[in-house]
Amino acid sequence: MEEEVSPESVPQMSVIVPALNEENTLQEVIDRLLALPLRTQVIVVDDGSRDQTPTILAAFGDRIELLTNPSPGGKGAAIRQALSRARGEVVVIQDADLEYRPEEIPDLVRPILEGQADVVYGTRFSRGMPAGMALPNKIVNRLLVWAVRVLYFRKITDEATCYKAFRRSVIERMNLVCHRFEFCPEVTAKAIRMGKKIVEIPITYEPRNKDAGKKIRWTDAPEAFWTLLRHRWGKF
Repeated sequence: MEEEVSPESVPQMSVIVPALNEENTLQEVIDRLLALPLRTQVIVVDDGSRDQTPTILAAFGDRIELLTNPSPGGKGAAIRQALSRARGEVVVIQDADLEYRPEEIPDLVRPILEGQADVVYGTRFSRGMPAGMALPNKIVNRLLVWAVRVLYFRKITDEATCYKAFRRSVIERMNLVCHRFEFCPEVTAKAIRMGKKIVEIPITYEPRNKDAGKKIRWTDAPEAFWTLLRHRWGKF
């Protein structure tokens, strides 16, 4: 006889946190995620960190689910790894820095939990480009939005935002193959090709620079454009 599962024991959302050498911000990020007013499963992937990240994560014990890699495999690979552990109705991506505010996640996932959407992006650009973002990054973000419009005939304002939320059954059907930051264009391409409307919710964004630990570079842009192009046609 199967044991009944109480609805209160099932997480409403699974938050995936890829982490690589984020000792300065990781503790606060996870504390704020665990304080959210939703049943939340926090899955952290320590992607080969060499600083105090492993020690910080160990202190959380069973309050989080921890996956550890001996060497860096990339953000996309970490997300794919964590998806196999996700149990929530909604899957959300959270960077291990503080460019984004975890307290805004409930607004991000609400349309999915209420059955009004399957894919929601938190847009950083609803009020224009945020102060402090490097000029090359501004240009690349504008070009990515343009590429989505040209290739997929879909108007969105922020293709590369970290804050992406998916109904779990939807992202599981995408059969992701990404390894690094091409996660963003891959899920954008596949969501559109699945016929899903990407709902955008305004969010707060406080950009950090390379000295503060930012890992993505404008030089990652060619891979992003190529990913949008190669996933435009064919099976997945």
